Amino acid sequence: MVTHAEKIVRELLSTVDVEIDGGRPWDIQVADRRFFERALSDGSLGIGEAFMDGWWSCASIDEMISRVLAGHLQSRIRRSISILFLAARARVTNRQKRARAFNIGRKHYDLGNELYAATLDRGMNYSCGYWKNASTLDSAQEAKLELVCRKVGLEPGMRVLDIGCGWGGFAAHAAERYGAHVVGVTVSKEQAELAAKRCSGYPVEIRLQDYRSVKERFDRIVSIGMVEHVGYRNYRTFMETAARCLVPDGLFLLHTIGSNLSVHSTDPWLDRYIFPDGMLPSVRQLAISAEGLFRLEDWHSFGSYYDRTLIAWAENFNRNWETVKDRYDDRFYRMWTYYLLSSAGSFRSKQNQLWQIVYSPIESPRTCESVR
Repeated sequence: MVTHAEKIVRELLSTVDVEIDGGRPWDIQVADRRFFERALSDGSLGIGEAFMDGWWSCASIDEMISRVLAGHLQSRIRRSISILFLAARARVTNRQKRARAFNIGRKHYDLGNELYAATLDRGMNYSCGYWKNASTLDSAQEAKLELVCRKVGLEPGMRVLDIGCGWGGFAAHAAERYGAHVVGVTVSKEQAELAAKRCSGYPVEIRLQDYRSVKERFDRIVSIGMVEHVGYRNYRTFMETAARCLVPDGLFLLHTIGSNLSVHSTDPWLDRYIFPDGMLPSVRQLAISAEGLFRLEDWHSFGSYYDRTLIAWAENFNRNWETVKDRYDDRFYRMWTYYLLSSAGSFRSKQNQLWQIVYSPIESPRTCESVR
């Protein structure tokens, strides 16, 4: 017997050419009929949790999610009171304040270096690759690092601050290829330990430190895939910190996922299971936070490359699962798979963007040419 909830879900999905128990890769196979009620009552949170629980499957989650997001189906499902409460709380509290700075490190980046080594490229770069002339994940990530170094005009002996240094991919590249002296800060203990080992022998210092605590001056500042954890209440503080730490004729490159809308919270499933306290900035939010501090030199958008990057990560994770599965369970496997593939769908549908932005101090005398 078809329930009212199932009828509604089927009708909604049909508007984006997705079928229940259909034969195409992007069709959803339902194993537990409770899925329909859960999807309607809890929206994206319920859908993600139902996948983790094995209630439904899909051969091409990325394409299914892309169709759902492009059709704006999420806005046509009434959100539960608990989810509305979470969104309201995000508007009135600063979830990314100093006291919580290391929360994301413990809950996401400290999941295990082996997991990230199994998922990422050999340089362990956890951000979008630059696929313009690349054919592999390794070459795309190296091209991204080269692009960053060229955009900021890196030269031997320059002091560089890497805000959110990850596992040291950029720091090692900048030091080895350009002779830069790099200070990398991260809020992840696991990242800091491995980054220090990987950068051993280079003029690189890795610190377990919140960005707001950095006081020194640098010739260049780079932040790759970190501002997504800053939060809308702290964007101005982030920009003020960068401005305080940059020499008068320096350059600051910000590499970030971006939102089409100015939001104050993130997807509830991502917030609960992947990026607690995460938030994507908009063009408007970044512009307001930088006003009076920085002059915009270049804004480069290449969100389509993140789709390809995430698919490559998902393939790596699948291929290498046997090497790490003793540390995790099947529910984690489904969670990580859903995270990577649904994220790919969000970029394919252009619901998310990827930007590289170059700033100079507002009073800088330099003339900066864009690099592609």
